Amino acid sequence: MPPEPQAPYAPWPSPISTSDVARSGLGLGFPTVLGEEVWWEENRPAEGGRRTVVHRAADGTRRELLAAPWDARTRVHEYGGRSYAVVPGRGIVFTHHADQRLYLAEEGAKPRPLTPEPDLPTGLRYADLLVRDFPHGTEVWCVQERHHPDAKVIRSIVSIALPPAAHPGAEPGAEPDGRLAEVVERVSGSDFYASPTISPDGEHVAYICWNHPRMPWAGTELRITSVADGRSWTIKGGVTESVLAPRWRDDRHLYLVSDWSGWWNLYEIGIFGTSPLALFPAEEEFAGPLWQLGGLPYLVLDDGRLAVVHGRGDLRLGILDPDTGALTDVDVPYQGWLPAFSADGTILAGIAYGPDTPRSVVRVDMVTGRVEGLRRDIPELPDVAFLPSPQAIEIEGGLGRRLHANLYPPANPDHTAEGPSPYVVFVHGGPTSHATTALSLDKAFFTSRGIGVLDVNYGGSTGYGRAYRERLRGQWGIADVEDTVAAATWLAAEGLADPTRIAVRGESAGGWTVMAACCASGVFAGGVSVAGVSALGPFVAATHDFESRYVEWLVGPESLYGSREPLSRADEVTCPMLLMQGLADPVVPPSQSEAFADRLTARDIPCTYLTFEGEAHGFRRLETRTAALAAELSFYLQIFQQSD
Repeated sequence: MPPEPQAPYAPWPSPISTSDVARSGLGLGFPTVLGEEVWWEENRPAEGGRRTVVHRAADGTRRELLAAPWDARTRVHEYGGRSYAVVPGRGIVFTHHADQRLYLAEEGAKPRPLTPEPDLPTGLRYADLLVRDFPHGTEVWCVQERHHPDAKVIRSIVSIALPPAAHPGAEPGAEPDGRLAEVVERVSGSDFYASPTISPDGEHVAYICWNHPRMPWAGTELRITSVADGRSWTIKGGVTESVLAPRWRDDRHLYLVSDWSGWWNLYEIGIFGTSPLALFPAEEEFAGPLWQLGGLPYLVLDDGRLAVVHGRGDLRLGILDPDTGALTDVDVPYQGWLPAFSADGTILAGIAYGPDTPRSVVRVDMVTGRVEGLRRDIPELPDVAFLPSPQAIEIEGGLGRRLHANLYPPANPDHTAEGPSPYVVFVHGGPTSHATTALSLDKAFFTSRGIGVLDVNYGGSTGYGRAYRERLRGQWGIADVEDTVAAATWLAAEGLADPTRIAVRGESAGGWTVMAACCASGVFAGGVSVAGVSALGPFVAATHDFESRYVEWLVGPESLYGSREPLSRADEVTCPMLLMQGLADPVVPPSQSEAFADRLTARDIPCTYLTFEGEAHGFRRLETRTAALAAELSFYLQIFQQSD
């Protein structure tokens, strides 16, 4: 066990409350721009965590398009993604969370369903919506996910013809002739699909597909299907190449992102077998992992240039000329951008952030350079002096490997740290995800109280090339744990952290690493796991289809499960732990946290297990977020006190 602290820890007074944090984080996402109008998704924590679509009109007025109880969330892959698409001049098409059906919400009319009610509740799901006009009418093309009673899941790309506009006073819920729209299957045969996009002439649809056991950052294919006769062929990708985000240059050429060089770079390719042309070869990423559907990491502007994100770690906004290969960063007051853009002409809308600027819906004129922030994830910020200034650092991990992390020292204008501070090592989920330097009130809540944060991008994280991602291949529970422990050891060695007051916290896959690290090392004074995986066999048997084979890549055969999973090593834990879990979690079942808590309690290891009714994978409700953060702070204050 770590040595006893030398003195009791007293937190600094902070103006950032649990309710401030719980009410922040509107979850702004997936903007759409058409001329002067912009749409985006936005959470409502005070309304049970439902998600709505907001419209900003040309005159600058903003209004919510979907009132309660409508909830624009898709459950495809359980992680969802873009849940709506704009139908110009009419309204929006969206997926309603409660039944997962597609609805058409027209101006002044109640949303009416487009797709049939499934036999199995929420058994027909839709995502990655694309609205396209054809000579015969307007259609929605999207990924459909079909769930069967035997737990089999089948996906395809389908099209749905939009009905005529609703007549004033007509009964909502059906077309004028009483029928729902016909769902036409266009592409099938693969386990997974993403990013359908139709050629300018309407003759071909391009898309990404892949099969079990691969994940989309391991190996995908870019395929083309003829709209007229259904003929299909592959033009790029394979089992060891991750191809993402196809967009049409013209009727016979596509842009795409591929990591075949070791980095997600941009290419151009012909649809009939021409060799791919690298547009800007660089040891930088031009995309992120495909956890959610519907995001676009680059866009084709009307003048032929590409609006792109690129970089290592945080991604910058740039303009790439595909003819000359020139890449120029755009001068904007934001340090990072999410890889989810929309563009109309030369106007771009995206989600941008900075270390002292919350995630914001931003509209950029790519010709004049005019930048306009339309909506902030955190409407009201505390005094900037209470916000930490992140520092991107590199740490030497095991075997001399370089480890990336973001350091957030304590920050409070009324107090100065005297000597090493208590710290919490944050471990992101995924595990193929990435921690950015975006302003987070969650971190400021702790740093303003004198508790530093180190956010670790352990080996396996995205943002640093394929080789960095593949450090975790077959090494989950080893490489991530070694890097997390190395980060804590570095904090103490640098004199930043009191070695007796270092905690670790993580969610989902990050919760797995927290539990495994507390089993493997005595460096931590305590651990916080939210929806963490503790046992691999039950997890593989119970989790959703998207990740059901992921453990094969992360760990290997079942014979290795016992040596890796935290539950098998729970007898090695010596520090207190806080476990929190949503009882409606379809990704990591509550039994995972419960089993680990039971093992610790049986050994008289201090362990608090908190459950939240109705919460799934990630807490959305205001009351849950408030209670969870209060419990986490209380836990840290207890473990950072001097023991008698």
